[in-house]
Amino acid sequence: MSILSWIVLGVIAGFLGGKIVNKSGQGLVLDIVLGIVGAIVGGLIFSAFGASGVTGLNLYSLIVAVVGAVVVLWAYHQFSGRRAV
Repeated sequence: MSILSWIVLGVIAGFLGGKIVNKSGQGLVLDIVLGIVGAIVGGLIFSAFGASGVTGLNLYSLIVAVVGAVVVLWAYHQFSGRRAV
């Protein structure tokens, strides 16, 4: 996939993952970063279960990326909430 495709997939996955995890996005830049990282994590999770990871800019890859983004956002909120002590 090209860099632009990863960014588009990351924005969409980060936005949807943010809506699922905490009902609001994290901001455009953080949504992009967490969405791209989520796509990578989602690919690793799906590969661990024997399925293919991100295959391109399509619906299946978006689902994989959103699952990964939800996992990454959940972990992000777990660690960021503990820093405020």
